[in-house]
Amino acid sequence: MTRRADRTDVDPTDAATATDGGTEGDTEETAEDTPVRAPQELPDGFQVQLDMATVVNPASRRHLLGGSPMRLLTLSPAAVDMIDADGRLVISGPASATLGRRLLDAGVAHPRPMFGPDADDVTVVIPVRDNQSGIDRLLRALIGVRVVVVDDGSVTPVVVGDAGCTGGVELIRLDRSVGPAAARNLGARHVETELIAFVDSDVVPESGWLFKLLAHFSDDRVAMVAPRIVAMTPDGGPMARYEALCSSLDMGRRESAVAPGTRVPYVPSAAIILRRSVFREVTEGGFDESLHVAEDVDLCWRITSAGWVIRYDPIAVAAHDHRDRLGPALRRRRFYGTGAALLSDRHPTLAAPIVMTVPMAVAALGVLTRSRWGLGLLVAMVAIIGRRLHGRVSHVPDAFSVAAKLTAQSMGFGFLQFASALCRHYWPLSVVLAVFSARFRQVLLAVALADGLVEWVRSEMLNPDPVQRLGVARFVVLKRLDDLAYGAGLWEGVLAARAGGALRPVIGSVHAAERHAVSGRIVDRRAVTERTAPSHS
Repeated sequence: MTRRADRTDVDPTDAATATDGGTEGDTEETAEDTPVRAPQELPDGFQVQLDMATVVNPASRRHLLGGSPMRLLTLSPAAVDMIDADGRLVISGPASATLGRRLLDAGVAHPRPMFGPDADDVTVVIPVRDNQSGIDRLLRALIGVRVVVVDDGSVTPVVVGDAGCTGGVELIRLDRSVGPAAARNLGARHVETELIAFVDSDVVPESGWLFKLLAHFSDDRVAMVAPRIVAMTPDGGPMARYEALCSSLDMGRRESAVAPGTRVPYVPSAAIILRRSVFREVTEGGFDESLHVAEDVDLCWRITSAGWVIRYDPIAVAAHDHRDRLGPALRRRRFYGTGAALLSDRHPTLAAPIVMTVPMAVAALGVLTRSRWGLGLLVAMVAIIGRRLHGRVSHVPDAFSVAAKLTAQSMGFGFLQFASALCRHYWPLSVVLAVFSARFRQVLLAVALADGLVEWVRSEMLNPDPVQRLGVARFVVLKRLDDLAYGAGLWEGVLAARAGGALRPVIGSVHAAERHAVSGRIVDRRAVTERTAPSHS
């Protein structure tokens, strides 16, 4: 899955005004001053900030529309008084703690912790194989931190010094390779601190990254925190520039909670920090050692399914040594694709290539027919979606305009999702259909071009980062090669495992789609298994 820089969009058809496990009649959540269990309470002094993308009714400030999946929250008068004019809530007692938790859980606000653990509470575990230069480079960036290095069967054994690390560097050497998941688990068993940081040997965190992330653990429900992963060398040849724009490790510049069905469905294990107790107990021993790809996705989903919170905070940055040549990069994409079948077997429907409601699916199929009756279906489905959304926001001021905007966004994201699946997950089937149908061939060519152009605009034209421009032609060509490589690996994995879950779309009722939808970042749905390469790859 190609990762894009910033994603400011959501899919309101799949998730507008969603409630947690609600019924069709549920249209909103009400933030009241109800008690919560003590372990869930936010500490006094903790602060919560409304997301900049959250729509606030300016008149009464009672209605909040935002989050991923999108939710509509109606605040009680007492709750409104707790939030200042800048959208900031300071926790000072049970009532404000309850409100803060509700806002965070709904995704309409983000944490602003004021205190937390320090570097003495963290041990960094580094799995490595045949990357001495990477270890040397990384250890120089980890001065003042406890470190455990696991040499996963390097041909030439890795050598480490204390590098100024607190307590030196503990080296564990294996005679044969056991894989990155098992190497991380082994290193974690040698950790005695409250927190574990896993950092791959081809990554270099920026100075102060721990200080920026550790405060999140002042919230007792936070189990994992991850920084943003960017390119170590963003300039260079075409592939280096493409990776800098579209790395599968980069979750973008917007902070977010991490969970399936959200804008950031997982974080890569290239650099993460976890509670040791959660890693050992909740995940039943840590990473799944039978997985040599997508083990980080699996870990994230097991943690969130147990009720814990994972935060992605791009205020902290780590640089990754991306592959900058076409052949190795595409082979890695194919390798990522092979893990989709394994992941879908463990987490049914969460790795589906398409997740949408029936009206959206019917509308997309209608457009593909390029016929009058298809156009009629499209118009009818737009009306159905618009009416449903209007009903859900009818009590909000200017409800018609809000519903119209959400409907337009929904249709756009739905079509992009469908186009992406045709070019990536289902491209072997698309090619076969194109051979036998001139009409479908024309549609496929148009879809492939449109999908590439949209991603180019998002990734390069609207990218505020100082990156060397790639250009539309090169970008679209590399995008199509990226999709072909990943799709080939996906089909390889499906055939090898004799399991078609990774190719099975989720199309159903509104709330079925809401529970499994990946909003906004349409490209995320294409390949939730595309993740960081093993540190010793």
